[in-house]
Amino acid sequence: MQIFLLEYYETKPSNKMNETKRSLLFESEDIKVVYYEDTVTEKYLKSNFIEGESSFNLLFLLSPNINLQASDCDTNFMFKKNQYILHYSSSENRAELWTENQEALKYFQIQVNYQYVFDLIEPQSNLESAEILENMKNNNFIFLHKETPPLMTVEMHMILKEISGYSKKGVMQKLFIEAKIIKLLILIFEQFNEKDIAEDLSKTPETIKKFLDENYHRNLKIEEISRIIGINQNKLRKEFKEHYHTTIVDYISELRMLKAKKMIVNNKVMIKEIAIECGYEYVQNFTRAFKKKFGVSPEKLRLG
Repeated sequence: MQIFLLEYYETKPSNKMNETKRSLLFESEDIKVVYYEDTVTEKYLKSNFIEGESSFNLLFLLSPNINLQASDCDTNFMFKKNQYILHYSSSENRAELWTENQEALKYFQIQVNYQYVFDLIEPQSNLESAEILENMKNNNFIFLHKETPPLMTVEMHMILKEISGYSKKGVMQKLFIEAKIIKLLILIFEQFNEKDIAEDLSKTPETIKKFLDENYHRNLKIEEISRIIGINQNKLRKEFKEHYHTTIVDYISELRMLKAKKMIVNNKVMIKEIAIECGYEYVQNFTRAFKKKFGVSPEKLRLG
């Protein structure tokens, strides 16, 4: 069970205490939702809270330049406005949030019990669910790019506003809050999935080259390469040429010729066998390509 603590430290007396707002918006056995806002700029603000054992914490930072220090991490993090993190805590963990330079402190925290998320995702049902839960437990939803936390989307802002403004209590509130948390998790998973796809696309040329290096000896056509790798034919050609400054056809031919030249020196291997080994169905085509590349036929090169 989570214990939520809050404390602030003033640099000088202030009569603006009514500008501090801390709201426990919802609490159940599995979920706790807290909104905190302090716009008093005449004091140094610090907010302390304890993450409960085996819990997931969604922290939305709604004001600029918020520092975070967790007891399980020696590093201070500085958050920009509208960034968020999804953090898993296996044991009770104390964290501090603070601002400097007389800046406001505003954030939205949602804590969800581990067992609730486990039952929701059902990792035993399929591999995708198991991977999602594992990524959550390994805190892979903190940084979107290197050490940069993700930015909230417009839809995330709308959901937090809906949670803050919901007035009904009891079962209706419980169902409403749970539905909104599920939607937030979906948005987070989608945001990180789009990042993974973008990273995969950035590796497209390397993927194509690796495939060609391993399969140049096969009688492959662009259509088949496109289908196997899962990339549009035009994109396949364009990405490879832009990255390696040669066409796929020329690259395959280069690999085949280099291998053929090495095999030619072995007098025990017939020219026809070399042609087949290098991906040529007909020895005439192989001989023509070899002579065009090296200026001599395979037979003459072998004879020296």
